[in-house]
Amino acid sequence: MSSTTPTPYAGQPAEEILRVLHAEEQELDFPSFTLEDAWQVGTWLRHESIVRGHGVAVSVVLGGQRAFHAATPGSSALNDAWLARKFRVVEHFGHSTLAVRYTYEADGEDFAADSLLDPREYAAAGGAFPLRIGGTLAGAVGVSGLEMHEDHALVVEALRVHRVLS
Repeated sequence: MSSTTPTPYAGQPAEEILRVLHAEEQELDFPSFTLEDAWQVGTWLRHESIVRGHGVAVSVVLGGQRAFHAATPGSSALNDAWLARKFRVVEHFGHSTLAVRYTYEADGEDFAADSLLDPREYAAAGGAFPLRIGGTLAGAVGVSGLEMHEDHALVVEALRVHRVLS
């Protein structure tokens, strides 16, 4: 049985969603984040995804290095491809993929059509979140396999849990 991750984003006006998303990014700026932290966040995401019955791919990139990657039953190589596209968006814009998507939506634009980025290489679908250390972009955490708001919410939940436990 699949347990759904709560999503405070869906169904709200784009401007309100952006306010929440930007607040999350400010909240989840870490004073330090190591390869051990990446392992802990990644293993938490993998474990919780299995417990909740989510078929997902999980990845953590830190300093350009893939620090963690795992897949749970029900995921596929397509989820890995989505993660790569999402991570490119975080690297390019410095914000979560969901924030980038809603920034375009708030401006009455469509990311795929209006960003001038190749949609085969970039995807502004929720699920990749910037890792910031002292305000500097240092990597990203991503999940692919759920509805985009759920992908995003699961990553935020993992980072919040890690912040409390570390």
